[in-house]
Amino acid sequence: QVQLVESGGGLVQPGGSLNLSCTGSGSIFSNMGWSRQAPGKQREFVAVFTRGGTTNYADSVKGRFTISRDNAKNSVYLQMNSLKPEDTAVYYCWGVAGTGYWGQGSQVTVSS
Repeated sequence: QVQLVESGGGLVQPGGSLNLSCTGSGSIFSNMGWSRQAPGKQREFVAVFTRGGTTNYADSVKGRFTISRDNAKNSVYLQMNSLKPEDTAVYYCWGVAGTGYWGQGSQVTVSS
């Protein structure tokens, strides 16, 4: 059974930082990344880390978020700095192993 299990998230003040982790099991993933879904909005792409080492980010998070990956641990991480209220969303990790798989989602709330 292929699974992606997330950890991290929570409540942080504007300007603060959070780190999300996601560990996969049951398969080796090619691309791994993160998306997010804010209340009342569609799920949107945040960042991707390919197995070859290429990264790409949504314009809205460039310079503030950093995606990293540990292939030995089948894990992907998202370091989020300079958080803004508009970053509030449920964050989902995802991985591609023939087809796409999603993590369970982690709530990130940015509020004073």
